[in-house]
Amino acid sequence: SLTKYMEADPTLLSLGAGLPHPSTFPFAQIGAHVAPAGASVANTAPADMLNVSVTTSSGAIEGLGKFLQYGNGRGVPSYAAFTREHTHRVHDPKYVDWDTVVSLGNTDAFVKALMLFYTSGDTLLVDEWTYPAIIGTVVPMNIQLAPVRMDAEGMVPEALDHVCTNWTGERKLRMVYTIPTAQNPTGATMSIARKRAIYAVAQKHNLVIIEDDPYYYLQFEPYTADSEHRYTNLPGITSLVPSLLSLDTDGRVIRLDSFSKVLAPGLRCGWVTAPKYITDKIQFHNETSIQQPAGVSQAIVASLMNEQWGHSGWERHLVQIQRDYAMRRDLFVDL
Repeated sequence: SLTKYMEADPTLLSLGAGLPHPSTFPFAQIGAHVAPAGASVANTAPADMLNVSVTTSSGAIEGLGKFLQYGNGRGVPSYAAFTREHTHRVHDPKYVDWDTVVSLGNTDAFVKALMLFYTSGDTLLVDEWTYPAIIGTVVPMNIQLAPVRMDAEGMVPEALDHVCTNWTGERKLRMVYTIPTAQNPTGATMSIARKRAIYAVAQKHNLVIIEDDPYYYLQFEPYTADSEHRYTNLPGITSLVPSLLSLDTDGRVIRLDSFSKVLAPGLRCGWVTAPKYITDKIQFHNETSIQQPAGVSQAIVASLMNEQWGHSGWERHLVQIQRDYAMRRDLFVDL
């Protein structure tokens, strides 16, 4: 790959990679007006909006010449660095050689994780009711599904163990796919005890776990009829149910995260966390498919997170999102 040589020597002017010269880009500035952290657009006066702006000059993040250029499958450094720092703050992976790599969202990430381990004729363990897009993705690949019984907390560990123990297929079961928070389509959410039990079964049968968790931050306290004491114990990021990634000591969890549910799905920005040898391979897959999320989207997210909100502002935004959805939930329950 020529990319590694260009990254090793930023002064190198390669004539072999088909890179247009940045001076030909007609964009001088890209930006957006954004609500302050913890506020909504509807409740923010135009004069109080934050100005997220990326120009041709670099500062805390790269300039437009970097964001709008072809790049490697890891993502623009300031965007990628934020995902790693955030993952460390929230999940604190328990092994050393973990890393993150960009995605276009969790369905894109799922396909790439799956293709590292699976080929035509293999079987994937899934919840008995699973995300319809996953079915639509694997069926054309001739990958079969092995459904595992669910209850109010999602996949049942004993049922997963039973399916694996009694498996008689020609090919070994290697991977289990689950959505542990607000499972689609059932809405089930795993407790920490359930996650520990699922992880123990994965260890017993040497399974890789795909933790598809786009709704992870949309957790909030149980419904109460006492309207005066609602929204006083929103979890933010400090009181969320710990993720499967945070329990992983073996490097067997591939976690899929996305900005879709908590910023905007049209940005098509997400990331994968896994052992580095896996994220390296997803990077190479990116480079032969998507390359990386759109530079405009990465620029806006990187500027917002690194120059405007920061980690503390991002966390205030998540609390606001939790409050908003809790209020919507309560409105329906109160009817």
